[in-house]
Amino acid sequence: MTSIIKKQISEPGVSQNWVNKNIAAKILGISTHTLKLYRKKHWTLGIHFQYLNSRTIRYHEGLIRDWFANIADRQAHQWAIQVYLASLLSN
Repeated sequence: MTSIIKKQISEPGVSQNWVNKNIAAKILGISTHTLKLYRKKHWTLGIHFQYLNSRTIRYHEGLIRDWFANIADRQAHQWAIQVYLASLLSN
C-alpha cells in the first residue's frame, strides 16, 4: 500500500512513457519538423527528449504535455521537471 502512495506522490498523473516523434507530434498536434524546432529552442536533452542513437530520438510524454500545458508559466513546468528528476532511481 505504501508503494502505491509513494508512486502517486512522485508521479502525480504525469506519464513516464518515452515516445517516438510521430506519437509526440500527434500528442501536441504539431508536425515532426516543429518537434525539431522545439528541441533546439525550448527543450532540454535528457529531460524532454533523449537520443537512443544517431537516428532515434524519444520524447518524454509527460514532460512535453506539461510543457505545452504550462507554456506561459515556466515556473510551473520547472516544478514538473524537478518532480521527474526526483523520481529517477539514480536520485
